Amino acid sequence: MDKCAHPAGAAGAPGLSERQRKHLRALAHALKPLIRLGSAGLTAAVARETERALRDHELIKVKAPGGDRAARDEVFVALARHTGSTLVQRIGNVAVLYRPRPELPGILIPDA
Repeated sequence: MDKCAHPAGAAGAPGLSERQRKHLRALAHALKPLIRLGSAGLTAAVARETERALRDHELIKVKAPGGDRAARDEVFVALARHTGSTLVQRIGNVAVLYRPRPELPGILIPDA
């Protein structure tokens, strides 16, 4: 779990409290994956599309192909690092990424 270049431990994404993460997970529950990684994995095109999706939506789901769990986790962490987003959660082959808009955030998260 990662936010930009700040590694996180088992507790999850740095900068977000468990209450905030729970709020974001609840909001993400009804979302469908906007980004689907193919067999090529994390490509420049996928990174650009993820950037655009985060700019438009702030909270997105990313789906990776099945396979090696460790490799999937590495791809999700690398994508979060590349986009400057926070990896909120990963369940199976679906991850939730969050990056607030700097000028006018559309998602209000509760105080820590």
